[in-house]
Amino acid sequence: MRARRRGAPLVRVGSCGAMQPQMPVGSLAVAVAAVREDGASRMHAPEGYPARCGSERREVEGIRGGARGVAVGSKGSPWALRFTTLTVVLIPVAVGINYVGKLFAAALKLPLWLDSIGTVLAGMLAGPWVGAISGAVNNAIFGITADPISFWYLITSIAIGLVVGYLAFTGWISSFGRAVVLGLIVGAVAAVVSTPINVILWEGQTGNVWGDALYTALVGSGWPIWLASFLDEVVVDIPDKLATVIVSFLIFKALPERLVGLFGGARGEVASL
Repeated sequence: MRARRRGAPLVRVGSCGAMQPQMPVGSLAVAVAAVREDGASRMHAPEGYPARCGSERREVEGIRGGARGVAVGSKGSPWALRFTTLTVVLIPVAVGINYVGKLFAAALKLPLWLDSIGTVLAGMLAGPWVGAISGAVNNAIFGITADPISFWYLITSIAIGLVVGYLAFTGWISSFGRAVVLGLIVGAVAAVVSTPINVILWEGQTGNVWGDALYTALVGSGWPIWLASFLDEVVVDIPDKLATVIVSFLIFKALPERLVGLFGGARGEVASL
């Protein structure tokens, strides 16, 4: 509880329990969001009203920053490795979702891959490292069981998990519009990372009908192979990753906030209470 008197802020300090092992006894926790599972708050605001701080958070950050030498329970760094039972379970689930997406695209003969939905969702939920690990495990398993070429694109999946996990943590899935921009960013990153692999393995082609048609036309017109290969990959990756991120975003938003908060990824502030 805070109040103002003669311009000076008053902050009520209390005590609470914590389930996070990285928060030892004596840590200072500044709550920036809450899961409303009590009865009293329903008397003051309707159910579903977001229990998140607004502009006042800047003032609270000043208090938190002044507590030197005290462990602070907060959102933390997006690059902090968070391994819990939930994140360990999330990785094989993400791999399974990737397989389902790939089979769905193949069954409908779509000019897309849709094989990174699980990787993107894992990054949104649990941060960049879990997203990257999910992508790497997916490519390794697929390379062993189905197509060894998948090993080559393991680096692309890692890059996708890292980019999505970091940008999701910093607020890039706070709205549908931002998720669309995130999809475009991920598509561009995937194209940049995959182009050298395509040039080494396939002389620049991707195996996608749309992209390879453009590649053939560009090379026939005298364009450099590297540039033609990059544009070939862009034609495929931009729509594919855009669809992938949008589907992952819709799944993410459909999950209960209490479940999402347990992972500590994009909504890590809830997990830090």
